[in-house]
Amino acid sequence: MRVVCLKDAASGRRLLERVEVAERPLARLMGLMGRAGLEPGAGMFFPRCTSIHMFFMRFAIDAVYVDRDLKVRRVMSALRPWRLSWCPGAWGVLEAPAGWAAGAGLRPGMQIAFEETPETTA
Repeated sequence: MRVVCLKDAASGRRLLERVEVAERPLARLMGLMGRAGLEPGAGMFFPRCTSIHMFFMRFAIDAVYVDRDLKVRRVMSALRPWRLSWCPGAWGVLEAPAGWAAGAGLRPGMQIAFEETPETTA
């Protein structure tokens, strides 16, 4: 799975060190299900996605919806298990530890960017 880091496009500040990009069907289907949580500085990004479900999840997350240009459209804080979330007009969604988005100062209209890292996983 491809791994990138997330940055604030305006300042270049790193927001998440390790973001897994769920591009393949199985990775998109499984997402974070089965995990006990997310490590600090970690997240998962789903391109071509306007909605997520929290079925079978064991922990809350922040969901950040972005458009094709990676401009933040909506931030859902502390989305709990067994919930649904969507954002019409979104192109992708970033899942991160609950409370992370507020601490990082993410808000609608903010521009983010991904930076490739040398790390890859199977």
